[in-house]
Amino acid sequence: MWRVLLFLQRQLVWSVPACMVAGITLGYFFDLSFLKSTIVPFTFLMVYPMMVNLQFGKLLAGGSWKLQGIAQGINFLVIPFLSYGVGWLFFRDQPLIWLGLLLTGLLPTSGMTISWTGFAKGNLNAAIQMTVIGLIAGSLATPLYAKMLLGRAVEIPLGETFKQIAIVVFLPMILGFLTKRGLLLFYSKERYDKQLKQKFPVFSTLGVLGIVFVAMALKAKDVASNPLVVLSYFVPLSIIYGVNFGLSTIVGKYLFNREDGIALVYGTVMRNLSIALAIAMTAFGKEQGSEIALIIAMSYIIQVQAAAWYVKFSDYFFGKPKQLAEDGQG
Repeated sequence: MWRVLLFLQRQLVWSVPACMVAGITLGYFFDLSFLKSTIVPFTFLMVYPMMVNLQFGKLLAGGSWKLQGIAQGINFLVIPFLSYGVGWLFFRDQPLIWLGLLLTGLLPTSGMTISWTGFAKGNLNAAIQMTVIGLIAGSLATPLYAKMLLGRAVEIPLGETFKQIAIVVFLPMILGFLTKRGLLLFYSKERYDKQLKQKFPVFSTLGVLGIVFVAMALKAKDVASNPLVVLSYFVPLSIIYGVNFGLSTIVGKYLFNREDGIALVYGTVMRNLSIALAIAMTAFGKEQGSEIALIIAMSYIIQVQAAAWYVKFSDYFFGKPKQLAEDGQG
């Protein structure tokens, strides 16, 4: 079972579409409305494990405030309005899909921000700081941005949205912090890092796949009746991710060193799709939430694939890591 979960986590680019197809297929032939009751458990399973490993201590560890400032400027002053603008071009007559696109742009960084930064040999401490700041600031700002930008097109229940954010973000954050502190009373930090730390994200992946399956099952008949419309969602998503990667690469390359530049890219391009899914499925009701979640689920396909390919090209954009460059000269 553990190996299966680990495989699903490593192959999100395939496991997410597989769950989408399974949800649509089974939801089309069978009445799966009873799965609505699994949304809250899956949401908790999705968010809580990622909070256990969140390193709040790194927030005060120092570093480049210029880097953090520019990263959060891109995250909160550029990408939300880019998502809004692309949504206006493609979905002005489909406000719920437009809102789903906006939610992907309002919640920066994910746990994989740190992982991908490490794979590309970027600045891990900076990536950790971006992740913590982006998670907290994005969670607090999302209802306000959504109300300001789309309040006329979609009923944004501010009170309910803040309530659900407290339940799906801040409660798991507190419980995750307490869980880690409790485990460190029984295990040394070295043993925790080697044996326990890597296990929590796997369970988070199970929550993600569960939510994707349920969301697709609840919208199965709508999706099956017009599959080409759903596939067309890849176009606006590709535009947003393409502009985001391009802008962050240019800023990172010309304003920062290699390590900081890579952290900037992954700290601004990776979106917290898990939190976006959780908010969609809990704050807007099951029917509306499933429609909003549709485009968020499809974002996984592009985000994971693009992040993986960017690791391969990071040396081309930023040059080789310093040690490798020195070894090559030697």
